[in-house]
Amino acid sequence: MSKRRASARLGGLGFELAGAVAGFALVGYWVGKYYGNPALGLLIGSLLGLVGGMYNLIRATLASQRGSADPGRKSDSDSDA
Repeated sequence: MSKRRASARLGGLGFELAGAVAGFALVGYWVGKYYGNPALGLLIGSLLGLVGGMYNLIRATLASQRGSADPGRKSDSDSDA
């Protein structure tokens, strides 16, 4: 059961990445439209969303790998019993 929870948690990270890119792109478009250049705002917002989303994805993936590699750590399946 622990592997299923971990894979579901990591699968949700893809949606977080897409949400970050979409959210920052919309904000960038809005700011760019305010300043008269929506294409540049969209580009900058998308890049910021991509960088932030990738940072979160890599951070969570590394934390998940560290947690599964630690044999002394209490797993999720231990608390279910």
